[in-house]
Order: sequence, then structure tokens, then C-alpha cells
Amino acid sequence: MGRMADPVVQRSGAMGKLPSMQTTTSWDTLAGQYQLHPGARPAIVGQRPVLGAGRLGQLLQGQRGEQVSASLGSLFTLCAHAHRRTAELTLAAAQTAAPITQPAPVLLALETARDHLRSIALDWPQRLPNAAPGAPSLDWLRGCPLPLVSARGVSDADIAWQTLGALRAWLENQILGQDVTQWLRDQREPDALAHWCEACAERWLPAHCLSAWQPLAHTLRPTLRSLDLLDADAAVQRAHLTQLAQQMADVPDFVQHPMWLGQCAETGPWTRLRHRHTPAQPHSAWTRLSARWIELIELASAMPDDATPALASGALHLAPGQALAWCEMARGLLLHWVQLDASGAVQDYRVLAPTEWNFHPDGALGRAVAALAPDDSAAARALAAAYDPCVVCTV
Repeated sequence: MGRMADPVVQRSGAMGKLPSMQTTTSWDTLAGQYQLHPGARPAIVGQRPVLGAGRLGQLLQGQRGEQVSASLGSLFTLCAHAHRRTAELTLAAAQTAAPITQPAPVLLALETARDHLRSIALDWPQRLPNAAPGAPSLDWLRGCPLPLVSARGVSDADIAWQTLGALRAWLENQILGQDVTQWLRDQREPDALAHWCEACAERWLPAHCLSAWQPLAHTLRPTLRSLDLLDADAAVQRAHLTQLAQQMADVPDFVQHPMWLGQCAETGPWTRLRHRHTPAQPHSAWTRLSARWIELIELASAMPDDATPALASGALHLAPGQALAWCEMARGLLLHWVQLDASGAVQDYRVLAPTEWNFHPDGALGRAVAALAPDDSAAARALAAAYDPCVVCTV
């Protein structure tokens, strides 16, 4: 297996434990880990045991209602709000074939903006090619109205809109120096964004990180095959989701190594449903990284009278006591499947998260890492940062 070196991420997506930069979590824990092996096949080794062998269903069996969403929020701490939201939608849809009422879309937008901001502030500096030791400076966040961590997420839509408006004003006045809508128009092309990052690298951490990554990351171009499960056509979307739900329910450990239409797929801010009909452009590791910064600004620019939410979410009743729900969250598309027993308690539960799509051994990332020279750990780290795993990942 080689020596364990070059940590890429300092995070844990399960059990709430945050390993140190020098710690690697054994695969028999619930959190799990991934290792990247440049030039090897397979180039990605690892898994999240909590998702395999029916463990999650066993953990949740017999639970109901708020107990389920609280348990999932504790297991998947990094995006707890998205798991709680999706669990609530799944449980509601499992109990009725009638349309269910969703929480206000702005609540998902605000918490996803918080996830992006936290990852940019805390994770990006540690993933740079020549990362400085110690905690990153947060001076650039002075005056930011959106705390990186909130013990309780915002649950009131009016407060969420007010907070997004304050975030927009802070970005315009302190970071961008112009209207966010105009900035998005000006920096839409990768070359234009690269020039902005270079010009602002000395002043703002996001620009510094993107500028530092750009020379290498823009040369790394994994093949893009988007996870196009969602669709503007309701009938098409229902057929897609029903087919996927069947695989989640029937195929052992499907959620650890998912496939869509017989192929691997990837998901992230660059594969949103709202981007489906935008002009195609070449994607690289750098455009995948910068998509997170761009989406933060897009979310801050949202207005209450926007016709379509920036992030899609919903639920589908499949059979008595059975449902699938989804939401677009910071790392991509999250899906939950549940089967309730006759009393309304959980009989089985499955979670399919973005990391399992993106870190599939035969996926675009796996093939890109396998194509590297065996000693090219810098490129492997850049690729891993682009796909942003939610568990410990080493090279």
C-alpha cells in the first residue's frame, strides 16, 4: 500500500470526529477514509463503512420522525442540515402519496452558502501545494454576517433572506468591490476569473487559493460525465429517480459504488440542474474548484422573487412506506431512501452522498489519478481538492 503521506483533507463526514492532519482513520470505523495512489490501478482505495453492509439501516432501525433526522445529522456532521432536510422529506413522502410541503428553498440556499464559506476559509488553505502549518487566518472574514458554524441552522425564511442580503452586501463592499450580478457576468469565463484571482490574490484568501491552484489544476482535465438524475421534465425525473431507488434498494452496497446507466458519474456545484442548458465549456480541476466560490456568490445574489430556486430538492413516494428524497447541497446531489414498517418506524434506510459518486474507483477522478506519474502527489492533491471528499483522504 505504500506509506501514508500527504494528507489532503482534515475532516470527517461521520461520527463528528475531526482527525488531525497526521491521523488516518482505519477502515473499520464508521467514518472511513480514502487513499489516492497516483499511477496505480485502482488509484482510489477506501470506503465509508457506515454506508455499507446495511449498517446505516441497522443503526436507524426502529427510529421514527425527528429521531431519524437527528441521528443522521449527528452521523454526517459536515452537511448535517442537508441530511436533516432530506431525511424529513423522505419520511414525509413515505407516509403519503400526496404532495408534501417542503421547507422554504432559501433555508437550503443559506446553509449551503455557509458550507461553501466554511470550506473555503478552513479547508482550502490546508490543501494548497505549499500550505503553511497551523490554523488559517480568518482576518479576511471580518464583518462577515454569516458565521462559519451555527449551533442551530436558520429555520425562518425571512431571517434567511435577511442574512443572505447581508452576505451579499458584505461581498460587494468588502471583497468584490462591485455588484455581485455584475461580478458574475464579468468573471463567468475561466480566463476572466483567473485574472481576477491573480489581481486579488494578495488581499483575499479565496482569490489567493484559486490563483495558487490555477497553474497546475487547469491542466488536469478529468472527463466530465454529469449525474443528470434530475430533470426539468417531471415525468423524466420521476422515471430516473424510480430507477435509481430500485438499485439503491436491491443492489448490495450500491450506495458505496454507485453507477448511473451503467457508467460512473460525478456531481458537484458544476452539475446543478439549473446549469443543464448552459453552454458547455471545458472543465478542469480548477473550474471544479472555482465553481464553489462562484456558487457562494450566486447564492448570495438570490432574491425572494426569483422564479426558480438555485438548489433543487424534493421527494418521491415509491410504495407504501417507501420513498426517495434529494437535495442539491454543497458537494453535489444527496439522496436518501427509506422503507418504513407497518407502524411507521424505519425498517431500512440508505444514503447516497456525493463523495461515493466522485470517489468511485472507476470514475473520472480515479482514472485521472491512475494516469498520473507515481510520484505526482501534487496533482493528486489538487484533484482530490477539486472533488472535495467529506472524509479523510490521503495520497
